[in-house]
Amino acid sequence: MSYQSGNPLVDEVEFALDGPWAAYWIAFLRVVTGWWFFHAGITKLIEDGLAYTYGPTYMQDMTGTALGGIPVWMGNNLAWLIEPGVPLFETLIGLALMVGAFTRFAAFGGVIFMVLFWVGNAGFDNGLVNSDLMGLLLFMTMIVLAAGRYYGLDAVIEKLDVVERNPKLRYLLG
Repeated sequence: MSYQSGNPLVDEVEFALDGPWAAYWIAFLRVVTGWWFFHAGITKLIEDGLAYTYGPTYMQDMTGTALGGIPVWMGNNLAWLIEPGVPLFETLIGLALMVGAFTRFAAFGGVIFMVLFWVGNAGFDNGLVNSDLMGLLLFMTMIVLAAGRYYGLDAVIEKLDVVERNPKLRYLLG
């Protein structure tokens, strides 16, 4: 304990997982992760609208990955969904994370994107640990720690009658 009790900088600071510093950090990670995806999506929307043709092209070039021919098939047959879906879903995932609404659901969408990016960029010249894996881990962290409950709208949404009557909805929130 400090003898200068009037100076908060010399007091002891506790970094307990259920303490305020952890809550601030989790909220900060959620907002930064959200901004990352929001920026990626909104930039595509501004430049290409809902016709992001690079998405199907990227998937068509994913030959020789651990996913086999699935991405190539998707790129060839689901372009109608991928072209508008990539920029739209990136933007919506980012928005949901930034405001902390339906955080687990949004983060699960981010996990799907990051798994495809990680496996799609599977040259792994720098090993298995790369920026795509780190993004995947960020989204998993949002899910595991229920990041939307920390200074996010999920804390408010979970108090609504519809959620209290249907507690399984909390799996999408948090």
